[in-house]
Amino acid sequence: MRKLRERAGISQSAAARAIELSPQSIGRIEEGHGTRVSSLQVNALCDRYAASDKDRRILLGLLQEFRTAQKSGGGWWRGYADQLSAGFDHYLAMEEAAKRATTWKTGIVPGLVQTPEYRRAIAWIESPELDTDTIERRIALATRRQSKLEDPGFTMNLFLLETAIREQIGGPAVMAGQLEHLADVARLPNVSVRLVPFNASNHPGSLVGSFTLLEFPALSQSKEPEPPVVYVEGYTGDLYVEDEAEVARFRTAIERISRVALDQQQSRERLLDVAKEFQR
Repeated sequence: MRKLRERAGISQSAAARAIELSPQSIGRIEEGHGTRVSSLQVNALCDRYAASDKDRRILLGLLQEFRTAQKSGGGWWRGYADQLSAGFDHYLAMEEAAKRATTWKTGIVPGLVQTPEYRRAIAWIESPELDTDTIERRIALATRRQSKLEDPGFTMNLFLLETAIREQIGGPAVMAGQLEHLADVARLPNVSVRLVPFNASNHPGSLVGSFTLLEFPALSQSKEPEPPVVYVEGYTGDLYVEDEAEVARFRTAIERISRVALDQQQSRERLLDVAKEFQR
């Protein structure tokens, strides 16, 4: 919606007047936050923005998907709202809807494949002042999130810089357990785990930084394709990349990283070897 509005050269205030909402409501719609809006209002905005028929179908399809989700009680993560950082519910909603997640991590092991012990250690590092009950709630959230890996319609492709499996989080026993778990997860038919060793060269991984490319199935109502999104997690805030040309640059980065990564079998062997090193 933001792209269409800006392309049409219309301010949020003007868009709001066209459908009798506040400019703040237009902002919330554009940021993907829950806002009461009707099909008539979406159609009116499409008229005002001179949107193509394809864009109109996509937007109306997204509205229908949102309504369906609301009727079913919304996302499971609503029960953990007190444990979510600002805006992370938006990411969880996209992750839940995705058919494929391709992740490049240069630091810690990502949440979808963390053990409870590893996640607990991270939570204590992030917020040492938190009480035990709050920490355990965060672990419960992480565990519930990992059920996404049981979805046969979902694929995860994970690329890890070797740093992520050698940096000691929580102590040797925690790391050994995490790496063994990662090797087990890599056996799942819908999961690929590949390591980029320290001595790999000529790839942009360290320059790009950690990110996740999320790809989605076609919208169930309109059957229109939903464009991919790149999620870049920051220490004080997150970035969502939707521009087609910018997303293409991240795809190119993944392709170059994949050329220097170990294959899946070599990666499993490296994971288990490093796990044994932590057990010594």
